[in-house]
Amino acid sequence: MSGTDYSPPFTPPEEVATALRQEGYAVLSPKGTGDWLGMPLAELEAMRPDWDHLPPDEYLKDGGRYRTRRHACFVAEGEALTQAPHRAHWQPVEYNALHGGMQRWFAPMEDATVSRPVWHRLLQRLAEAASALRGPQPWYIEAHQFRIDTAEGIGRPTPEGAHRDGVDLVAVALVGREGIKGGETRVFEGRRGERFTMTEPWTLLLLDDARVIHESTPIQPRDEGHAGWRDTLVITCRAQGFQGA
Repeated sequence: MSGTDYSPPFTPPEEVATALRQEGYAVLSPKGTGDWLGMPLAELEAMRPDWDHLPPDEYLKDGGRYRTRRHACFVAEGEALTQAPHRAHWQPVEYNALHGGMQRWFAPMEDATVSRPVWHRLLQRLAEAASALRGPQPWYIEAHQFRIDTAEGIGRPTPEGAHRDGVDLVAVALVGREGIKGGETRVFEGRRGERFTMTEPWTLLLLDDARVIHESTPIQPRDEGHAGWRDTLVITCRAQGFQGA
């Protein structure tokens, strides 16, 4: 596992839509994320403790116990944002060969998280970014809180490998990382690839899911005998409805 961290190729907030159209992805620095949202970064930072009590992911087919998570669904239409009834997360095997084709009922995100004004603003901005790519329309949004830990020696942020999610827009925010090495982000379009490590909380990666594939490499403890973790927030926007069996 490489010990080198490559810095993300940060995108100015005003150039996010252009970068998504031209490159298939955009990366915002923490300050850029706050500027893009038009809200103080402290509003996002206030959510970080919400990752400290995520229930275990009971569906990992590789036998690991390194992932905890919560899940919630929303519909954004114009300026309106509505939380959908709790539902299973489902993906076809074409997009997730490891966990596709099965209904995965994760614990719902907590009301204290999804009721924050910054949460609503984040989802609205992502829906706007999706509309800039595909045209204005209702967006079906799934949100996932993840913690990947190294208590068993290694944690896999994307055990399914490099993949698409079967949606229109994917957003991956680093919420925090502690005591780990690895966790490199990789974005591919054909033979062209970009690699970098998100190390600063609220670095935000946006992806045109129809155009690029992505993955994050495994994490290991930085110091032997001291487990660490990596927290992320993954949000997807999809046209035409939620994915279902």
